[in-house]
Amino acid sequence: MRNLQKLAGVSAISEAFIYILAFIYFGAFWSYPSTGSPTEKMAYLAENQQIFSIIYFLMYVIFGVFLAVLVIGLHEKLKATKDPALAIGSLFGVIWVGLVIASGMISTIGLDHAIDLMDANPQKAFDIWSIVSLITESLGGGNELVGGLWVLLLSVVALQAGEFSRNLNYLGLLVGIAGITTVYPDEIFTEIFGVAQIGWFIWLGICLLRQDNAIDR
Repeated sequence: MRNLQKLAGVSAISEAFIYILAFIYFGAFWSYPSTGSPTEKMAYLAENQQIFSIIYFLMYVIFGVFLAVLVIGLHEKLKATKDPALAIGSLFGVIWVGLVIASGMISTIGLDHAIDLMDANPQKAFDIWSIVSLITESLGGGNELVGGLWVLLLSVVALQAGEFSRNLNYLGLLVGIAGITTVYPDEIFTEIFGVAQIGWFIWLGICLLRQDNAIDR
């Protein structure tokens, strides 16, 4: 239990750093030609395939692995409450893990397949990438409903049980609500969810690690 809690704390902080890395990369280095021709767009993707695939692998697959540890760790920590909301929330957490990892696999394999078609048919390659992007955004990028429900329900359980600080749990409620609102197609809600969750992950990770150290002493 102690090792699991420590791993959950490290995982939470690691997820925050993955978010930060993604924000830096797409904010400072990504210059995808949104108004260019299909050939120009695919050429840019081909030139940046390696770094793009690495970032996406971190954002989705590695993030999903850390998320799995955190979901199980928090469930174990709160299961003594016997609150039905925890079981429901943990189920959403497990579903989110699957969606996130699947999104990463689809995007990296889909990009490789689309680039292989560039020389023969740039338009078809671009069409395939457009479909891949749509699937990726639908499952794990543009809609954070499942993740929002997980954070919201866990925060409700933790607040009622007196686990963690009240302010951390209130932040979790905000993160959860922001995630649920991403069902409305506006990027601002996704950005609020992402930024707020960075703070939640770091704060939660520190709390888990501190509590683990307190147990050891």
